[in-house]
Formats: sequence, structure tokens, C-alpha cells
Amino acid sequence: MSTVDNTPRWLAVAALAKIKNGAYSNLQLNQLINEHRMDRRDINLLTNMVYGVIQHRLTLEFWLKPFVRHPHQLNPWVRELLLSALYQWQYLDKIPQRAVFNETIEIAKVKGHPGIRRFVTGVLHQMDRSGLPAFDTIEDPDERLSVTYSMPVWLIQELRQQLGATKMEAIIASLNQPAKQSLRVNTALSTVSDVTTALTNDGLTVEPSKISPLGLVVTDGQAINTEAMRYGMFTVQDESAQLVVPALNVQPGDQVLDACAAPGGKTTQIAAELDADAGGEVVALDIHANKVRLIGQNAARMHVADRVAATELDARKVQTQFDDESFDRILVDAPCSGLGLMRRKPEIRYEKQLQDSLNLQKIQLAILAAVAPTLKKGGIMTYSTCTILQQENQDVIAKFLADHPEFELQTTPTEQDLKADRTDKTLSIYPDDYLSDGFFIACLRKK
Repeated sequence: MSTVDNTPRWLAVAALAKIKNGAYSNLQLNQLINEHRMDRRDINLLTNMVYGVIQHRLTLEFWLKPFVRHPHQLNPWVRELLLSALYQWQYLDKIPQRAVFNETIEIAKVKGHPGIRRFVTGVLHQMDRSGLPAFDTIEDPDERLSVTYSMPVWLIQELRQQLGATKMEAIIASLNQPAKQSLRVNTALSTVSDVTTALTNDGLTVEPSKISPLGLVVTDGQAINTEAMRYGMFTVQDESAQLVVPALNVQPGDQVLDACAAPGGKTTQIAAELDADAGGEVVALDIHANKVRLIGQNAARMHVADRVAATELDARKVQTQFDDESFDRILVDAPCSGLGLMRRKPEIRYEKQLQDSLNLQKIQLAILAAVAPTLKKGGIMTYSTCTILQQENQDVIAKFLADHPEFELQTTPTEQDLKADRTDKTLSIYPDDYLSDGFFIACLRKK
């Protein structure tokens, strides 16, 4: 086997070709990292290239188009090879152009036939001689924004309509920055101080989250490879996602329903607030058996399995197994378009359309309507999504309240008093606010 097969650049091209066929970027990356022995520097380059090419795909394709007559007719790996070369050349300042071109041509030589090598060499040299096309040659302003930030036109237009042009551009610009490596400390087992010490002793650089009091941000090193991770002292969870469970105000003896629970991150966060001896329990639902097993595995790793009942059930059918007023608290972390996760899962931006949000809205409303009768009077139901479109957020809450006058909207609390000057009772975290995931949280009290 050629040494080219094991370089971060070739592995990135291989991953990108698969991701174009529907695989998730994070799963492909994890698989490659597990299969190949790489040092931290190579892992960082591989990760940077895969996410970078996906994030900037529309920009890179715009630059490539004048030099390749029919780019989408190319063999997928050849196209991804050229796009990855462009990404390195234009976005990775520390890698010399000569090194980028030489290794790109070497990969073409080893993985393809002589014709592919000549083709790739010719394209790279022509780009270098002619220069890349400028964005200001694009006449349509929305198309220009789309290419500049590599965002679909429909999303640009929708965010402008909902939030205004300035906020829209701040959001889409922020989404091409790297995602933070954020952790939530497991209070059932440890403290923020103890986890910080453990990770620092392992050579990682860690700082406290400015969003969540249980959050830590790793700025250097890989937390998932540590003993503290294996022992369950923390879990990987975005800072915004950590805000959802505190909004429930869970008490130690509460009966809690986590209606859409997999993979169990928020389930284990709820469970850490419960006391099994006092009767506290969280019923964690998912429609798929394999995901229910995953919830159970996460609960065991986080040492809270005695407070978690992982159950295979569609949340829309919750009344077939649970009586009215069974729960003190209900979390509906609803299935959504995931558009708040574009920094972490960049391929989402190319896969979704506005109609997807409208279709999901029906499911979200159906889940809320189904679980509402099982909440006790005076109980709290928290609704959350990891999207930034009002069709799945504010519109869902407005429609639910119109049909359920027994509920009232309360101000979503945060322990760090985030967005204290907001006029809305709901909480919207946008990707540019704190460079965390986009999230929406609403708290509903049953009268």
C-alpha cells in the first residue's frame, strides 16, 4: 500500500467522497481516526480539511468552475481532491502552495491513471496562472452572499426576513468558524474543578464556559481520549444544549419525561439532578430500539442508570402507556431541522429546504399535544430545538398555546442570566451570539 493512503490529505478526500453520498461528517471522521494511527497534528489537519471543504463547498465550487467544464461529471474523489486542494491553498495559511499542489498531484498519480494525473496537474497550474474568479463578478446580491459564505439562497432570504440583514449576515459568517470542543461536567460523579484538574494533568488546555456553569471548553487536546471521559466524569455536549435541562427546574424526587431522548445527553443531565432514593426517575423515550440501547449505555457510563428508564415508544403515543398527570416535568427536545448545528455538522446546510421545517412543525406540535395531558398541574414542560428558524420555534409555541389554554408561557431562565435584556419570554441562542450551537428554549407551565 502506498504511503499516500495514510496521509491526512488522502483520508480527507476519501471521507469527503463518502459524505457526498449521504454519510455524516462526524461519523466518517470518527471512523477514519479509529482505523488509522495518527498523531494529534494529523488528526487536526484531517478534521480541518473535511469540515473546511464541506463548510466552504459553494465557494470552492465557484472557484473551480472556470477550470473544469463539467465538474459534476468528474469521478467524486477527483472532484473532492481538487476542492480540498483549493481549500488548503486559500484557507490554510501555514501550508505552502507548493506543498499543497505537489501532494495533490501525487495523490492523483497513485490513486488514478496517468490521464487523471495530467488533468489534475493542468487544472492546478491553470488556476495558479489565471487566478481565481472574484465574488464581485456575481451580479445577484443573494447569490453573491450564497457563494461568499457557502449558504443556500433560501436560508439567506429566510433569515433576513425573520431577523434582518445585519443579524442574518452575522450568523452565516459565524457558521464557517471552527466548532468549539465543549463538555458538560457530570455532577452525579464530579465537579467542574475536578474535571478541569484531571484534563489539565492529561496535557489538555481547558477554560470554563461563559454560557453554562457546568460547561468546559477544551482549546487544545482531545477530551474523548481521556480516562475522565471513559469514567463518565463528563460528556461531550454543546454549551447551548446544556441550558435546556436547568430550565426545567428539576427537583430530586420528580418524575420526569424526556420525550425525544436519544442519544441521552439531556437524559443524563436530568438524571444527575434526581435522587433515586427519593423516587426520582426520568423516563427516556425513543422510537428506535438501537437508540434506546444507546440511552441506556450513556446512562451507565455516567453512573445514573438507577434513575433512568429508557423506553422504546413514539412520543406521540405516550398516552398508551402513561396516565394523565404522571409527570412533574416534561422535556420535549423535539426532532428538528438541526440548522443551529451547521458549524458542527456543516453538510446540513445543503440537505435542508424550508419545506422540511414546515413538515417538522407538524411533528413537533403532535408531540407537544400528545405529552401535554401527562403533565401534572403546576408542572413545567420545556420545549427545545437546535434550529434557528421561527417555523420550528416561536411559531410552534404560539400554535400550541392557542390550542392549549391550560398552559402559560414563562420566561426561560438561565443560571448565567443570558440575554437578560430580551423582551421575549423564550430564549433564542444564535450561532453568532456565543459561537455555540443555535438553540431555542421555551418553558410552559400547566395552570
